[in-house]
Amino acid sequence: MQIDKDAVVKGIGTPEADELALINALARRELGADEVYTFAMRLCDNDVDRDFERFGDETLDELGALFVGVSGVFDHQWSARGQTARIYRTQVVDEDGAVTCDGRPYRCLKGWAYMMRTGENAGLIAEIDGGIKREISVGCAVERVVCSICGGEIGSCPHEKGREYDGQLCHGVLTGATDAYEWSFVAVPAQRRAGVIKSAKRRMEDEARLGRRYLKGLRREMVRLAGIAEPEAGHALLERVAGRLDEEELLGLIELYRKRADRLLTAGVQLSYGEDAAPPEAADRAFLI
Repeated sequence: MQIDKDAVVKGIGTPEADELALINALARRELGADEVYTFAMRLCDNDVDRDFERFGDETLDELGALFVGVSGVFDHQWSARGQTARIYRTQVVDEDGAVTCDGRPYRCLKGWAYMMRTGENAGLIAEIDGGIKREISVGCAVERVVCSICGGEIGSCPHEKGREYDGQLCHGVLTGATDAYEWSFVAVPAQRRAGVIKSAKRRMEDEARLGRRYLKGLRREMVRLAGIAEPEAGHALLERVAGRLDEEELLGLIELYRKRADRLLTAGVQLSYGEDAAPPEAADRAFLI
């Protein structure tokens, strides 16, 4: 996080009346100015980041509305215990004279957040004021990542991020903001001036594909064990049942059917006059994300 020191910034430390009104729109009860601590930050911008991606200008505008009311955590750990502050106002700012690494006018999304002045938060407030807690990144989703060279979908076009083509650096333009999950205090953000962790459509598809492979392995293992434990059940029926179950349900049934299958296999060994039964196949657990 970069604490904003621009002269035009309001709402740092103790909020003024108009800032407090925005905060109280999010609070469950009317808060007094002396109860809250406020600070400003640069959430994200339109410069090319360490992943050779950037937010499009329109995407910054879309994210501005989405981030109002979003809470901050630590290191993108989605836990209520880690919630520290909440954004109550945002603004997209054109910084006069500032340019991006490839020469475009620089724009950034600024946010103003508040936290309660409690004994538990006193240390964090001191770290923010002292410049210790500075860097942040944001968690969000966009519809697509567009190639800066040809305008096609990154990954489907012939260009590669990070390479130059006729003097132009190829990078992905994050386009069409659809959600804002959280913002986090981090040690090393992706964006040099603010920090960003992106859940763009392509990345979401990659993660979804890995998740599907993991679930497919669980379903296959459940069907295999259920077929041993309940041989009267048809394979097609077991596959249909497994296809409707989530991870927790599959893991529970795998454990149940494994115990039953082990008992049946052990009994089979006793009836086979000492012949060793083939050990059960190991579960496919290659992708845990």
